Amino acid sequence: MLNVLLLDDHAVVRTGYRRLIDAEPDMQVVAEAATAAEAYALLQQQHIDLAVVDISLRGTSGIDAIRRIVTRDISAKVLVLSMHDNPGIVTQAMRAGALGYLTKSSEPGDLLDAIRTVARGRRVLSPDVAQVLAEASLDQEQMLNRLTPREFEVLRMVASGEETRQIASCMHLSPKTVLNHLSMVRQKLETDSDFKLLRLAVRHGLVDLHAV
Repeated sequence: MLNVLLLDDHAVVRTGYRRLIDAEPDMQVVAEAATAAEAYALLQQQHIDLAVVDISLRGTSGIDAIRRIVTRDISAKVLVLSMHDNPGIVTQAMRAGALGYLTKSSEPGDLLDAIRTVARGRRVLSPDVAQVLAEASLDQEQMLNRLTPREFEVLRMVASGEETRQIASCMHLSPKTVLNHLSMVRQKLETDSDFKLLRLAVRHGLVDLHAV
């Protein structure tokens, strides 16, 4: 029996996933969390085989949550289920430790199959995610793959208008460490200003310019 943790900040969404998963004879939802902090606490209390994680979480980075889940329990597998199909986000989620990535437009059966596949330690991508990765230009892939998952998240949050202290709080880092990451981002992406970082982030689809 696979023990599954659901990490999604929408209770209605978690309820739907729970009903779907609990109807299967070989898996069960043993824990639900609305925040990454709740998920970390639950990992200390019971054995989890697999975590189904949304990238968009309140109060923290979904990509950083993946990294911390895998770090806290090396036996736990992570499957991302997200509305985002941006190739940069997908790549960084996988680099952070996720074995699978599905969009929320996937069929219920695809989610169940993906849970079983990831639980066996095998990678899986939903067809739409696989397509956007295949269509991503080589230059984009090379550019974003220069960054570590943490550097990627710092870039995304800076481009979204977050201040250093906000980023530090969300990522559980010191402001100085955030600034060091930002310095490395500028160096790796060969930019010398936040404006250029914003323009690059918009070009790669990491942030909606109208929402900034």
